[in-house]
Amino acid sequence: MRIEHRTYWGVAAVVMTAFLLLGTAASALAAGELSDPIEVAQFSSGQIGEESDFDSFDDEYDEYQTVADPLYYWNKTWFVFNDGLYHALFKPLATGYAWLIPERPRTWVSNFFINMLFPVRFINNVLTGKFDAAYMEVSKFIANTAFGLGGLGDVTADRPHNWEPERPTADGFGQTLGKAGFGHGVYLVWPFLGPSSIRESVGFVGDYFCDPLTYADLTFLEMVAVRAYKNVNALSLELEDNNYETLTEGAVDKYAAVRDAYIRYRAKKVAE
Repeated sequence: MRIEHRTYWGVAAVVMTAFLLLGTAASALAAGELSDPIEVAQFSSGQIGEESDFDSFDDEYDEYQTVADPLYYWNKTWFVFNDGLYHALFKPLATGYAWLIPERPRTWVSNFFINMLFPVRFINNVLTGKFDAAYMEVSKFIANTAFGLGGLGDVTADRPHNWEPERPTADGFGQTLGKAGFGHGVYLVWPFLGPSSIRESVGFVGDYFCDPLTYADLTFLEMVAVRAYKNVNALSLELEDNNYETLTEGAVDKYAAVRDAYIRYRAKKVAE
């Protein structure tokens, strides 16, 4: 029986949103009841985009707020699950894929998916007042779609520096919510998706409905396969300089290292 993925994911998104909204109140109560709540350093303000660099933190983020982690055991369980899945499945798949497929075709695939996410970037640029970035996103989308074979080629990559927007482009609704003054709520780790928070998870739902791939005529299993291929392809291009492994290699507490780096990274994105 054919399962319409749009119906499935639409229901899942509504359920997730309801859970997250209820979780806000529950986490506040939990934080009040915990005698020693676990907190995460957050540098001034906070999502994770198509590409993230946990190591690129500016020195200006030296003042921090705190983000509660009352769901530590839930989060730690899924962190261990995701970490094991990365090392046992996704990294070997990406390594074999990189050995089999040359870098240029893999870059074309990455360009295609990045180009497809134009609506997410455009809408959030407008919502955050980055009209120069919104204009440039439109220009790049038209150029790459028309002259880059539907986005496979990035014909704008060699444009002069002054062709770029004055401010970095927005990467999703989580960043927009942060700009609007919404805090993280509590820290969360989701299976397969990785580190997040109440705010970033709600933002993920918004991004989902702006992603054209959501409306493709695919079954649920086909949609999972496409998204998994997208992630494996992206990982295959980052094997030599993998930020996740750089961050966790030698860390006394890998969970805490990733958690703190994620919150700092989102703080930087919101401040852009």
